[in-house]
Amino acid sequence: MFQKIIRNSIGSDLVIYIFRCLIGFLIGYQLYLQFPKFEAYWTLLSIILVISPEAKDAKRLSVERFKSNLIGSIVGLVCFFIYEPNIYLMLTGIALTVLVCYFFQLMNVARTAMVAFVIVTIQEQAQLSSWAAVYRFISVTLGCLIGLSVTVLTSYLINYLRNKVDLPHEKL
Repeated sequence: MFQKIIRNSIGSDLVIYIFRCLIGFLIGYQLYLQFPKFEAYWTLLSIILVISPEAKDAKRLSVERFKSNLIGSIVGLVCFFIYEPNIYLMLTGIALTVLVCYFFQLMNVARTAMVAFVIVTIQEQAQLSSWAAVYRFISVTLGCLIGLSVTVLTSYLINYLRNKVDLPHEKL
């Protein structure tokens, strides 16, 4: 009975995706609690954005989302330091983010890059510091690294367990 439950769990793409999201959320939530003044909630959101629900090519998709988050947050950081964020700079930054994604052939994840761009450039009224954009850039990048690590490390664990019960391996 227990082996049947394990077999069905590690054979289900839905269960694996939920498992990865829960692990990523727990890591991000702990960072959020431990570092409340560093906007770690952006790390939490980035973790969830990077973890892919696609079982097939999960690592490739996570790497692409990692790259797109990095593109969006770098463009956001550059735009933030060029001039104070306003509607024209935001529109220019969104167009630039899409162009960079196009150049690197990452159009399927350009939406994620634009979200990262907006996260980095939005300036709340409470934080009128230029360090806020740097904190957001670091938070988004850290979230991307954690999300990618969760995907890769759980793939090894899942393949180990699948090997134990003679299920086909997840592609790394």
